[in-house]
Amino acid sequence: MDVVNISGTNKRNIMIVEKTHLYPVLSEYLKNINLNSVTNERKEILQPLVEYIQNKVDNQKQIRINFICTHNSRRSHLSQIWAQTAAAFFQIDNVFCYSGGTEATALFPMVAKNLANSGFNVLTAMSGDNPVYAFKYASNEHPVIGFSKKYDDEFNPEGEFAAIMTCSQADGGCPFIAGAEKRIPITFDDPKEFDNTPLQEEKYQERSLQIATEMFFVFSQIKK
Repeated sequence: MDVVNISGTNKRNIMIVEKTHLYPVLSEYLKNINLNSVTNERKEILQPLVEYIQNKVDNQKQIRINFICTHNSRRSHLSQIWAQTAAAFFQIDNVFCYSGGTEATALFPMVAKNLANSGFNVLTAMSGDNPVYAFKYASNEHPVIGFSKKYDDEFNPEGEFAAIMTCSQADGGCPFIAGAEKRIPITFDDPKEFDNTPLQEEKYQERSLQIATEMFFVFSQIKK
């Protein structure tokens, strides 16, 4: 069995990972993840999500997580895709990750490019003003479907999910998320402010790595 040694991952988790046989480039990228880099402040912010997932695991229930941001174009998609990958990596079963916005726009192309560079197999299922992408982390696993939609779109769950607010605008602008069992603010800085600058690609990579690290930290804490 192949093993990817993520820095900061405990020995128990190292022994269970990689039955999903992640794509080689993605496996190599994961070596950039250092769980010890997650600060105590961020751990406190992430803890409610850890507790939500652990409770579902303990009660043998499905785990639905809807990552929400204003335009469902950047941070919410990165969170959805990395969280689904982390769940597979740590073999936490029955995890279904979604994303949505307070309005629908389009998944920003730099997000797809960044994830492709990180080792995902990115397929364009439908082109147009709001293209539909399929993000695969392993050849034998179901892809994560990515396109911009409102958080209550019929593609997303109607109930029994955790709503993760990935931007302060959505957190403040949506005081009530219908169907959510729990609402958890886990906000990230927006890489959009660097669009059309020389730092664009670097800043998207920086944000993606932060989100990947924190989602992997969350799932590394789950006891089966």
